Amino acid sequence: MTRTGVTALIVASFLAACGNTGGSGLFGGGASRNTPYGADPRGAGVDGLLVGHRLMAAGEPELALKAYLRAAGEDGITVDTLSAIGSANLALGRLGQAEQILRRALEQDPTFVPALNNLGCVLMERGKVGEARVVFQQAYALDSGQSDSIRENLKLAIARSETPAYDAGEEEDAGTFQLVRREKGQYVLLTQL
Repeated sequence: MTRTGVTALIVASFLAACGNTGGSGLFGGGASRNTPYGADPRGAGVDGLLVGHRLMAAGEPELALKAYLRAAGEDGITVDTLSAIGSANLALGRLGQAEQILRRALEQDPTFVPALNNLGCVLMERGKVGEARVVFQQAYALDSGQSDSIRENLKLAIARSETPAYDAGEEEDAGTFQLVRREKGQYVLLTQL
């Protein structure tokens, strides 16, 4: 027998063996041919929220958002998934979407501290300092003051809400503009470049 004949015989016997396994093919155990190698189609997948939290910790909010959306598709729209999706949108700078989603999470559970804290952060970024202060106060009260990050957020919101909107002394300290009197009734505006 020639070399090509031996090769053809091996390939034919291999294909016949694959066809006699009850349709399981090379993967065995009834896996489809689109199943990646090493994946067990009967096994349980990793929780999308857990994957998303790990991706957020790794600084990958776009991938985390995809994992959170997958978790919402598998487990349903819960306060946990809404809060997680809102926090990923906050990290991506999508403040309008983050605020809307976090408010939906709080409609489901008004006492969910992570959603309150994240909503407060969104409101601070959007310049709604007074409302952010109230939200942080609620989160701090519900958390019983145990979280350092909520305490710091509340301190910052209080400081910003009590600071006057315009402070003439602050502008002079910045050194950007100075008003200098030249002569009687004449002033010159100087800038530092």
